[in-house]
Amino acid sequence: MKKILIAFFSLVIIIGFNLQCFAQFTPEEVAERAKWEEFLKTAEITGQEQMVSREAVTNPWKLTLEKDGIIRNALWKNPKGRQKGFVEGWNWEIAAYLLDKHLGLNMVPPTVEKRFQGNRGSSQLWVESKMNLKEKVENKVNCPPRRVFHWNRATYLHRAFDNLIANEDRHQKQILITEDWRMILIDHSRSFRTSKKFTKKLIYSEKHKEGPKIMKELPRAFVEKLKTLTFESIKDVVGEYLTDKEINAVLVRRDLILKEIDKRIKEFGEDEVLY
Repeated sequence: MKKILIAFFSLVIIIGFNLQCFAQFTPEEVAERAKWEEFLKTAEITGQEQMVSREAVTNPWKLTLEKDGIIRNALWKNPKGRQKGFVEGWNWEIAAYLLDKHLGLNMVPPTVEKRFQGNRGSSQLWVESKMNLKEKVENKVNCPPRRVFHWNRATYLHRAFDNLIANEDRHQKQILITEDWRMILIDHSRSFRTSKKFTKKLIYSEKHKEGPKIMKELPRAFVEKLKTLTFESIKDVVGEYLTDKEINAVLVRRDLILKEIDKRIKEFGEDEVLY
């Protein structure tokens, strides 16, 4: 398979990156995140291509951005309301990124609001990856043995995040895999649901429709950060991009996640569940 590096920040794989850390972006990448947020907001649009396909329900745009000699691509979308049977919202893309950043997951690429063709929408830094999860499965690509342990932990973490934001559309193409087997999460325009379906139970659990998909192990730091979430703290993070009802639904799901974690701790012991 052709070797493609992740087009994010320096385009350089950081040798010696400590994969024990639960964040998926490297410390060097995280340190430059504000720079790329500003780039997305202020860079000139020098190219545009609409991605129209059966799978791309929202028909997003791939934009070419340029500023101070730097050229990067971004994914822009502005769906709002029901489209082709699905409720979509570009604002949820931004809210997911801001919440990911606040929780220290660092699994979602920089995403900001940007106007295009006179319309408000979300602009996410384009990620070129080694492959997505669908390609991994279809091509029967095995995770390198030395990466399996950390890949599994990243999987449990993405389940926890999707449980928190009620992301009902995490299909395999939305999980990107970097050259060094880090997991990057994209596409969150069907998140932050508020109906009883998404406030009475979690999406990922022992009763998942495809079989048990549990949050087997989670970082202590992440769990402690969950416990500190309040309506006010979430509002400060996401601003106008979530309604009060959506924020309250996040808190309800947070409690369901913590309840599930406590259940597993009682059954298996804290050291088997938290790290």
